Amino acid sequence: MKAYQDLLRDIMENGIDREDRTGTGTRSVFGRQIRFDLSKGFPLVTTKKVPVKSLMAELVWFLRGSTDNNELRALGSTIWDEWALEDGRLGPIYGKQWRNGVWARNSYDSGGIDQVEQVLWQLKNKPFSRRIIISAWNVGQIPDETKSPQENVMDGVMALAPCHTMFQFYVHEGEKNPTTGSVVGRRKLSCHLFARSIDAFLGLPFNIASYAALVHLFANTVDMDVGELIISFGDLHIYSDHFIQVATLLAREPRPLPSFTLPDGVTVDNVTVEDLVDSLVNYDHHPAIKANVSV
Repeated sequence: MKAYQDLLRDIMENGIDREDRTGTGTRSVFGRQIRFDLSKGFPLVTTKKVPVKSLMAELVWFLRGSTDNNELRALGSTIWDEWALEDGRLGPIYGKQWRNGVWARNSYDSGGIDQVEQVLWQLKNKPFSRRIIISAWNVGQIPDETKSPQENVMDGVMALAPCHTMFQFYVHEGEKNPTTGSVVGRRKLSCHLFARSIDAFLGLPFNIASYAALVHLFANTVDMDVGELIISFGDLHIYSDHFIQVATLLAREPRPLPSFTLPDGVTVDNVTVEDLVDSLVNYDHHPAIKANVSV
């Protein structure tokens, strides 16, 4: 995960200190990119312990279309607690937009659209389309920055604006036989994520691993191999109260990446948290580093 270490150094050395919505303050850069060849290992940060079950639980929760924090807690993750109402509501966040989002489309503005189902159909039937995209940035349901997450949920919008806003899949054809010209080998699936705003110390290790698992899962569902995960950033930042933790992390030497292999038959629609956790092998990491979450 040298690429992750390099991003943190870039922010610390070249970033601009800025005010932010939470009032904590950040050091920020704009317009960076990171990429991983998923065939060469699973990109899980090794210079600190990342809570694997928690991030995998969140991914399964998204894919089930849930926005109920109680359901996420039942899966084994508490990472959305600070933004939820007491009854568990979070408003129409990622799971709603991915699986049943209400997007105005001519006069048909009352029914939900399952973007995941549409993408799976495209991957199977139109794999070279340039429209294989899932978006969480539903402009009619973005929260008001002047209100608390809970107030926004009560208003019927998202508790928190999507940080990872949209992602696009790209299918690589199998290699050609130089003699016959015929295509041999399996297709590969790559994913390009755009993230408008990312907390580089706490959030980014989650995002990298979550989307890497997502690519594996979509590829497994449509019988492809994994290609690359590319993440492009808008505002990439480190909170000012994480500077000491970042220094600790950067002093550590990255360890070899773990591997990740999903069993045959595990798909987007039947995956469990245990499927994802058990698919990760040989995660060798340094100790955890605690840090505050800015809400």
